[in-house]
Amino acid sequence: MRIRATVAAVSGALALSALAVPAAQADIHASGGDFNYGASVARGLGGGKTAFITSPVDDGPYPLNVTFSDFKVAKSINVGASGHVVVPVTYKLTHGTEVNIKASDFDSTPYLYKGAFAKPDDVILGEKAGTCTATSTTTANCKANLDIYPAGGDLTNTDAGAVWKAGGRAIAFNGQDPEGEDFDPSKVGVAQQSDLGTTTVRRLSKLTVNATPEPVVKDKTITVTGKLTRANWDGPNYTGYASQPVQLQFRKNGTSAYTVVKTIRTTTQGDLKTTVKATADGYFRYVFAGTATTVGASAAADFIDVK
Repeated sequence: MRIRATVAAVSGALALSALAVPAAQADIHASGGDFNYGASVARGLGGGKTAFITSPVDDGPYPLNVTFSDFKVAKSINVGASGHVVVPVTYKLTHGTEVNIKASDFDSTPYLYKGAFAKPDDVILGEKAGTCTATSTTTANCKANLDIYPAGGDLTNTDAGAVWKAGGRAIAFNGQDPEGEDFDPSKVGVAQQSDLGTTTVRRLSKLTVNATPEPVVKDKTITVTGKLTRANWDGPNYTGYASQPVQLQFRKNGTSAYTVVKTIRTTTQGDLKTTVKATADGYFRYVFAGTATTVGASAAADFIDVK
């Protein structure tokens, strides 16, 4: 689950303030209409002022005595053009003895943000808050999942390769009902923390190969074609990846190691085409090493029978 701070239907302050509510309820509807429970909580907590609270706010939540540490997330999150990508994270909570992390209305939520902490460009959240196991009266080990739906608009192509930073948010409602008439935001505690770690999000790629003709007479010419595509988060689909170096590799039948035959570049549409001589039975494949924005790929090998 991700909140895009630039969604036209919601002001930046409100989108950011949704981070101060339980992640399972933090959706902001971009299509307009009534906001959900998460947004009403954000309004009750004072809107954008409480999104990244670092000091007391008049009539707003107080700084909760909770800190995050030992945040662990994959160094690279690789995402295709569709489906549901689940990103596990773990972290440690340290809290005051007055903070009851076992309370039903307490939760901690890790997230990823791109850009400035106080006003991020994009945010990736989880569909559920973290689950924590106490290790002492003031510490707990926690785990959670972040959820990405690329076909649902959770990412755009400009997100690929950028540095995403990890943050954490904890909230204790202390029995306060944000939708109740007697809701008192000053009795709610909120803690936010930035720069807990970094990761990147990269686009998955696909690679094909086809060697023809087959069978082929020894020392005759083989044409090897293929195509390199990568996830298009603005699509969503897979589109050709232009001007990329790709290795053509060959493995002789009965052996286990591939050798590099040559390196060629993809066309503007991601196509590959080259010729080689047929010397022996074996397998051809294309291999793409990857880039800062795109994960590498290897084509399924194509066997050539040489007569």
